[in-house]
Amino acid sequence: MELQHVNVKFLVSDPQSVDLEPLIPVFHRWIQGQVCEELLLDIADYRHVPEGPGVVLIGHQADYSLDNTNNRLGVRYNRKASLDGTNRDRFRQAACSALQACQRLEAEAALGGKIRFNGRDIDLFINDRMLAPNGEETRQRLDPELKVFFDTLFRGTAYSMTYDTDPRHLLGVSVRASQPFGVTDLIHNLVT
Repeated sequence: MELQHVNVKFLVSDPQSVDLEPLIPVFHRWIQGQVCEELLLDIADYRHVPEGPGVVLIGHQADYSLDNTNNRLGVRYNRKASLDGTNRDRFRQAACSALQACQRLEAEAALGGKIRFNGRDIDLFINDRMLAPNGEETRQRLDPELKVFFDTLFRGTAYSMTYDTDPRHLLGVSVRASQPFGVTDLIHNLVT
């Protein structure tokens, strides 16, 4: 199964302290500076939607957002364009892109240090219901590759994986490491 359209979401430490309003000018600066590998185009503001997509930075190949789906606030990377390589390559690419966005947000002076990532809670989705339907057979086929990926991301630290089993939802897994990691450490784990 060759997966495309990988989504990765890294959760924030203290969601109650996060105000999404200052994020809009930050994302505008990202567009002006083209700070990501993907071509950045526009911003969509969904702050009015309860437990919704929040503020979305729309790109040609991928979108970035501070997403609050299921009342789980975090940076979500949504890969839209296909990538060559293996599934693990695509997991790594999506996670690295999301983590680089997390780094930028944590360092962003305009946000006053209020956005921090807990470094242990991650959601991974496949945004392609045709290719990867959310069913037991797909989860069993994907499970070994995900375990190899998360073993690498967490450098052998224990973690738990919980699959979303609702067939109406995207194929997805929520992962919680037994200890927190810094964003820089997670990036290092993926690239070395």
